[in-house]
Amino acid sequence: MNPRITKVDTLQDYKLLLEFANGESKMFDMNKYLDFGVFKELRDVNYFNKVKVGHGSIYWPHEQDLCPDTLYLDSIKIY
Repeated sequence: MNPRITKVDTLQDYKLLLEFANGESKMFDMNKYLDFGVFKELRDVNYFNKVKVGHGSIYWPHEQDLCPDTLYLDSIKIY
């Protein structure tokens, strides 16, 4: 089991800055998800910016979410 998310901030070009419970900060690129199913709604930047942290992961108001393991493993460590 990988560390859980404690904080999220949005960046330009549909990227997320994630802080994990182990103190790591990583950048996750959402671009590859934006053409699929429920994630299409995230193309609206105003909606994309409504991302929140909950239950160790992230989610949006209409219940789009991603597995915290995916977010940890597929993100780039920045510091």
